[in-house]
Amino acid sequence: MQMQFPDKFDQFINSYIDQSTADNRGLVTLYDEEWISPCLVEPSTESLSKDSEVLWRPIRQNPSGTLNNIATALEMNIPEELSCLLGRYYSLDLNAKTSRGHLTILQAWNEHDFERLQKNLVAHVLMKRKLKQYDTLFFALTDEEDYVISVVPSSGEVVLEYVGKPPQEVLAPNLSKFIEQLSPIPTFATL
Repeated sequence: MQMQFPDKFDQFINSYIDQSTADNRGLVTLYDEEWISPCLVEPSTESLSKDSEVLWRPIRQNPSGTLNNIATALEMNIPEELSCLLGRYYSLDLNAKTSRGHLTILQAWNEHDFERLQKNLVAHVLMKRKLKQYDTLFFALTDEEDYVISVVPSSGEVVLEYVGKPPQEVLAPNLSKFIEQLSPIPTFATL
């Protein structure tokens, strides 16, 4: 039986956590009392000061966030895999590598951050439409400035695109195939 995308993404998340523990002391970020997240592992944040190092961990959203409001507002179908990728966990952005280089999968740190991410996706689609290009929805940044990795909603394909330009290259037929190519590279992260 072939593994479905949510299971593949869970497997990537678990590998990310496992590798962070094997490579260093776990997932660490700087504490910011104005940017709280359910991801924080610290038992009590009362004694923490700004910029104290704190442990964090991706945590499942309950219920999972969806992109249904974007789909309705923009009158488009959004692949379920993308909704899962962006709405399954609260997390800091996730660093990964492929044979072609490094990338950062965008994630939402908290509910407010998930709303911000959705607004950015809407702005991206509106820009694409203004430029008379077909719709894409970005989900990752590359190590090359102004290049993003996106999903084409009409086909589910994962593409590489320069911001403001049509996609240049198909990287995978869907997010399931794309996530299989990734190796997690957890690093010390800041907010």
